[in-house]
Amino acid sequence: MDEFLKHELTMEQMEYVVQLFNPSMDDYLYVYDLKEDYYRISSHATERFFMKTDHFYNAEREHEKFVYQGDMPLLAEEFARIKSGTIVFHNLHYRWLDKEGKPVWINCRGKVLKDKTGEPVFLIGCINEIGKRQKADNVTGLLGESSLSAYVRQYEGKLPKGFFLRIGVDDFKDINGGLGMEYGDFVLKWLADCISEAIEPGQKAYRLFSDEFMVLDFGSGNRDTAIRFYKNIRKKIDRFIEENGYKTVFTISGGILVNEEIEGTYENVMMFSEYALGEAKMNGKNRCCVFDVEHYKAFLWKKDLTTKLHHAVNHGFEGFEVYFQPIVDAKTYCLKGAEALMRFSMPTGERISPAEFIPLLEETGLIIPAGKWLLNHALSLCGKWQKYIPDFRVNVNLSYVQVMKSQVLKEIMNAIREYGLSPESVGIELTESGYLDSSPHFKKLWEGLKNNGVQVILDDFGTGYSNLHCLGDLEPTYIKIDRSFTAKALNNDYEHNLMVQIIEMGHSLDLEICVEGIETKEELSVMEQFGPDYIQGYLFGKPHGEQDFEQKFILSSSAFSDIPGASVQTAF
Repeated sequence: MDEFLKHELTMEQMEYVVQLFNPSMDDYLYVYDLKEDYYRISSHATERFFMKTDHFYNAEREHEKFVYQGDMPLLAEEFARIKSGTIVFHNLHYRWLDKEGKPVWINCRGKVLKDKTGEPVFLIGCINEIGKRQKADNVTGLLGESSLSAYVRQYEGKLPKGFFLRIGVDDFKDINGGLGMEYGDFVLKWLADCISEAIEPGQKAYRLFSDEFMVLDFGSGNRDTAIRFYKNIRKKIDRFIEENGYKTVFTISGGILVNEEIEGTYENVMMFSEYALGEAKMNGKNRCCVFDVEHYKAFLWKKDLTTKLHHAVNHGFEGFEVYFQPIVDAKTYCLKGAEALMRFSMPTGERISPAEFIPLLEETGLIIPAGKWLLNHALSLCGKWQKYIPDFRVNVNLSYVQVMKSQVLKEIMNAIREYGLSPESVGIELTESGYLDSSPHFKKLWEGLKNNGVQVILDDFGTGYSNLHCLGDLEPTYIKIDRSFTAKALNNDYEHNLMVQIIEMGHSLDLEICVEGIETKEELSVMEQFGPDYIQGYLFGKPHGEQDFEQKFILSSSAFSDIPGASVQTAF
């Protein structure tokens, strides 16, 4: 017979024991009266889990309120086995819901106590969180993140003067991958000891997780103190690497928060320090970054814009528009076509600069669906406008992400066929860059476009890479000279002569030249002397939405009538 029942312990006595040990335990003691279907648990469980009270009747039904729904059948089966006397020891892993309704893995263990007749009477035991963060770390010997949390939260957001320094080992996975996890632990232990030795009065050190540490200063430290601390650790690392015969070479980055400059809740400390550390790593590693509120606001703006872009792409490209800028014949000023340009507006109507949203589309890969949408929209309008101007052409820009990560050649040819266009009506603009003649993806696309008769256009010539041999090797249909180069050529003798040479060289290679950035009649007069084939610039028209472009340039007979010497040619 069970020892507890020889003394005929009552439910009230067991409840008293549960509450007696409550202040001295992180885990949760409980007792379940199986006959009365009555349950009592340590009172601090109500602070952690989705339960209103620490004691209740109808225990099995009440469990449905805070047990993860998918695990309830498993628990119900376990309750049945306990009540039938099939098992005498309960040991189950399943999930409870925390205060926010999120599932938390627990291990529930308990002893079944029977009465003199052998009937199960009580289940008494303990619940602990399986995934709960450790309060201390055995590898480094430092207190863990939960201890840091408890220490900071006691100040209720009103932090003393001082700083937080979040330290992360750069590319720590390379140490584990190259020398093994045991050596990686050795490095972490050494770094923890190094940080601990550098600690001064008013400072504490914690290991957050993996390769990250937090140094906390509530002893009146400041920005300069934090930077000195970081640099001191870096110097010791250099000596450690040398003394260990360069077995591994590693660096650390740091993110610094100055307490007076932040709202000091624990959640903010973790968010801001992670951001600052991330900035240090993104800007080259082996350095520290001091948290800046304005930079952080810009970071949040970028995140918000990314969210809006995701939403727009997944909801029929809401907020996206295609604008068109005219391209004219440099001799006759006849409208030859237009460049299709992507534009985006927030739900509030705020227009976002392409310099902001295009890089985000590329970073997230959203440029692939957005670029496909623009391609189809632009080509459908090209087919429509050719009813008025039969030889009208449209140029579409491609991102390197589309080239590298999508079947963009297939998409281009499918769109050309769908809208009944001749391939030469479509120009694909690719920015001059180092990947042009080194990527097999690019070569396949370039050759595929040319073999199918699509115009291939080298954009932004005169900036960046400017490898002249690519003109002969790639043989584009024509090149577009970037407006920044054009501006220089209009105001500088050296750049002026260079522009003349580039245009002459292009023509000698049977390439056509489009000059971008002509904004005034005076600039046009100078540019005419260079002999380009096409001109694109604000003088002939800024980018316009499709309806405005159609009205002003497709259906109008006076689009360029204010330009002296213009031989206006339109559909009429």
